[in-house]
Amino acid sequence: MRAVLLLQLSFLLALANGAPIVAAKLLGARLAYPLDGGLTFFDERPLLGVSKTIRGVVAATLATTVGALIIGMPAQVGAIVGASAMAGDALSSFAKRRIGLPPHSRATGLDQVPESLLPLIAYRLMAPLSAFEIAAVVAIFFIGEIVLSRALYRAHLRDRPY
Repeated sequence: MRAVLLLQLSFLLALANGAPIVAAKLLGARLAYPLDGGLTFFDERPLLGVSKTIRGVVAATLATTVGALIIGMPAQVGAIVGASAMAGDALSSFAKRRIGLPPHSRATGLDQVPESLLPLIAYRLMAPLSAFEIAAVVAIFFIGEIVLSRALYRAHLRDRPY
């Protein structure tokens, strides 16, 4: 059933989004190596910023790989969703640094769309998804991320509610 697939993909996107936050709370500064290695871009601003870490990418990819197996999807689907969600997250961080926004700043749309759209495009290379299905999952993620972010803030897992 297609609705189940869309919910499974939404679940994996939520795991990819939440795993780096949980890893940061559990590990503190341990293993928090910046993904960009501290590099700056031509504009003298950080390439991605200190909040994008190798630990976060690993946590997201592992969580979605295990999560995929738990919900009956192949491990490689989970790994691709997690890694491409982090690529989308890095892309949005890159864009936010270019427009002068600091790490952890809010940019509605830019914070949600790349992180959900890239994994769905990657999934589409493995199995068919219609444009409507992709738009539906992006919308589910967009709304869910805003709601879940507030819940994570109340649970003291996020520093600020988005």
